[in-house]
Amino acid sequence: MKLLILDRDGVINEDSDAYIKSVAEWIPIPGSVEAIARLSQAGWTVAVATNQSGLARGYYDEATLEAMHARLRQLVAEQGGQLGLIVHCPHGPDDGCDCRKPLPGLLQQIAAHYGIELAGRWFVGDSPGDIAAAQAVGCQPVLVRSGKGERTRAKGLPQGVLVFDDLAAVAAHLLAVEADR
Repeated sequence: MKLLILDRDGVINEDSDAYIKSVAEWIPIPGSVEAIARLSQAGWTVAVATNQSGLARGYYDEATLEAMHARLRQLVAEQGGQLGLIVHCPHGPDDGCDCRKPLPGLLQQIAAHYGIELAGRWFVGDSPGDIAAAQAVGCQPVLVRSGKGERTRAKGLPQGVLVFDDLAAVAAHLLAVEADR
């Protein structure tokens, strides 16, 4: 199974320090939806693992989050692709859960859902927590410069982290490597 796991905010859609609280505020990063569709069409399963502490903070509810994800699925479908499992952590930073990145719970949920090992699979994010979660389960950490990625990169990265401009560049790389095989 060809599986790519993505963070959401800053990777697929624009991020905001004020949180993405509505479908209207959920704005795809140019090229991200098309990248997911292209990967899907090439036989990849694309899953999403996202911290959504705005739920715990009361900024939006589960129905609003599901509407954002329905919009994402619709946009990918309009491009001829499909999106796999989306898992989210609804907890705040101090709630003591095991799913909030940098802990690996969300990635482990994806592995259990698909019945696969995570070692060597790519996890694409834009934050130190994404990188740490990837490393905790043996995923290849991939940083995109979109979202908070450039800020994360400026603080220094652990050895072995791959860096791309955005999700479209990640998809182009993966598809080019496949084409060369």
